[in-house]
Amino acid sequence: MQLKNPKKIKQGFILAFGELFLKSDGVQKILKKRLVNNLTNSLKRRGVNFKVYLWRERVFIETNDFKGTALVLKRVFGFVWFARAFFLEKTTFKDFNNFVKENYEDWIKENQSFSLRVKKDSLIEQRTIEIIDQVAKNIKRKVNLNKPQKQIFIEGRKQGWFLYFKKQAGAGGLPIGSQGQTLTLISGGIDSSVAAYLMAKRGAENIWIHFHSFPLVSQASIEKIRETAKVFLDYQPKLKIYFVPFAEIQKKIKISILAKYRVLFYRKIMLEIAQIIAQEQGYQALVTGESLGQVSSQTLPNFQLTQKKITMPIFRPLIGLDKEEIINLAKEIKTFDISIKPQEDCCTLFIPKGQTAAGRLEVMQKLEKALKIKNLILKTIKEIQVESF
Repeated sequence: MQLKNPKKIKQGFILAFGELFLKSDGVQKILKKRLVNNLTNSLKRRGVNFKVYLWRERVFIETNDFKGTALVLKRVFGFVWFARAFFLEKTTFKDFNNFVKENYEDWIKENQSFSLRVKKDSLIEQRTIEIIDQVAKNIKRKVNLNKPQKQIFIEGRKQGWFLYFKKQAGAGGLPIGSQGQTLTLISGGIDSSVAAYLMAKRGAENIWIHFHSFPLVSQASIEKIRETAKVFLDYQPKLKIYFVPFAEIQKKIKISILAKYRVLFYRKIMLEIAQIIAQEQGYQALVTGESLGQVSSQTLPNFQLTQKKITMPIFRPLIGLDKEEIINLAKEIKTFDISIKPQEDCCTLFIPKGQTAAGRLEVMQKLEKALKIKNLILKTIKEIQVESF
């Protein structure tokens, strides 16, 4: 857009904070700093040239890469909305009004109606009604307050004047890393990456742990996790993944455990290995992609059995969602097409029909005592491979 009177005019995006304002001033300061760091890292990763302005109520991103910046802003947690905007820094209302007068014909077509939406802070001497009256007088277009074809948003703040037209929904939530680190069990299926996304939205930095059955099966699930990780970097600036060789443990369970209890033991030992790693590394909770009642291992009785030895929190962000809701979220975050690629899942290896939906504690305890798997767990942990993205 070729602007008349371009001096002092910056172009880019204005961003509005969401629930950060529910926090105390001290916490807000910490969260905003982390949010801007996340935003900066994401913009740099995409190769955007930009400058960030941070204030109490708004962030402004000065840039000419509007398309690339908008893609990033849709995926950075902590903003409720954003809009492409003009920013007239340290400008008087008179100069701002002249800017509108000289450029409105480029924004509002001759046959379009418009309305003004004005917000100002206490340092602006003009009253809101005065701002509306004086700006509107210079726009030779029809006013329609109920159903305008073009809305003009104006914000007068001590830093200067903002003008924008259309708000886009932000990702919401809290800045990544502001709520600590969680260890997320990632299977390569649809559910677990969606669970990771929901935890990221609440400000938790995800560390992933993937249990695979290579070399009993191919490395398909490992490759899927790597591919999914690259997509997930759109939401989280960096990602660490533990790849756990689970084949030997599965073979031991197959020859030692009643068929209908095998999945429960798979899940139980995965959680116990994950807890060992989490406690060693200082991660604060475990996360799974389980949804109540979705499969036989995900019932309330079986949750109690598989987490019997887990002392740290287990978060199940999908617990109340049905499969269709989970699939829709997976499509939205662009992990669905990867998740449905064929793989040999370690939880489906050596599994017969007829898994129990309500295991019994006394049976589990008896089987576990005979299993004698402690040394094999320690051996497996030593063979874990770690990758960073």
